[in-house]
Amino acid sequence: MDSSHNKTIAVWLLICCFLVFSIVLLGGVTRLTQSGLSMVEWDPIMGVIPPLSETEWQNTFSKYQSYPEYKLIHKEITLPEFKRIFYMEYAHRILGRTIGIVFLLPFLWFAVTRKLTGRLAVNLLVLFLLGGLQGLLGWYMVQSGLVDHPQVSPYRLTAHLMLALLILGYMLWIVFDLLSPGTRSVKNETPTAVRAFGWVVLFVVVVMIMTGGFFAGTKAGYAFNTWPKMYDRWVPEGLWILQPVWRNFFENIPTVQFVHRCLAMLLAILVIGFWLASRRSQIGFLRVSSNILLILLAIQIGLGISTLVFFMPIPLAVAHQGGALLVFSVTLFTVYLLRHSTQSNV
Repeated sequence: MDSSHNKTIAVWLLICCFLVFSIVLLGGVTRLTQSGLSMVEWDPIMGVIPPLSETEWQNTFSKYQSYPEYKLIHKEITLPEFKRIFYMEYAHRILGRTIGIVFLLPFLWFAVTRKLTGRLAVNLLVLFLLGGLQGLLGWYMVQSGLVDHPQVSPYRLTAHLMLALLILGYMLWIVFDLLSPGTRSVKNETPTAVRAFGWVVLFVVVVMIMTGGFFAGTKAGYAFNTWPKMYDRWVPEGLWILQPVWRNFFENIPTVQFVHRCLAMLLAILVIGFWLASRRSQIGFLRVSSNILLILLAIQIGLGISTLVFFMPIPLAVAHQGGALLVFSVTLFTVYLLRHSTQSNV
């Protein structure tokens, strides 16, 4: 494939990455403003048109009033207040549809004009299918909060987040391939231990983000708003009160927050160790990427602590969510470059 075509496709995919990044942040705002359950119907076609008349707004509001969130949480909400939370969730859904269009139309154009290789076309088709699955999973998540308890399932919320992370990572990996086709031939020798170290860091970053999903899904950020101790204890009480024991890691607020804190400290130790290991390397990209990763993680931990102790202000919480995606992206890029460098047993 022509290198100019590679760059054009990469730019298009980077725009899609930015949109995915944006929708994850908007999803966080939607959750934090309790807007996610304001749209009680899923209409992929006609749902792009919001209520336009006062009568339509009253009908939409009446439907919302028949669901648990209104009855148990927002019983005093007025129509103007309902419009605000409705438009927040509406923007989230419209952005999702926009991503689908921004991806599909150029993909069809590149396919028709034969600018895609067979392997790249398959990868892009998989991405499109994952995007469609993400839309279905988003509605499946919302449905869990429309039954008896007005709160979405932390399992479904985390699955929705992790699928977004998979889509972002998959897309970035394709971009890396498109922009650095000669990477595989670079004769930079990287010690095997450093290469393995990079994969370990990436794994812990992914697990950390997953626990962040359960952190958000259980609303664990509204408890134990102190640091470094959880109130007056290093290890809180009630870590294992749920049965079977595994449920505590996903549903029990003290356990969810404690695990998230411990993983943050583990990740800090791993990234510092990776940074020190990279100092001994003569590979320029490894030094640069490890520097960026260390700085980003320091900022990310600071954002996490600040978000917690200031009782979950929306700007800090959203910045923390965005920081997680940046840490993931830089770690993924580092692993990609390490993977395509020459292996050494040193």
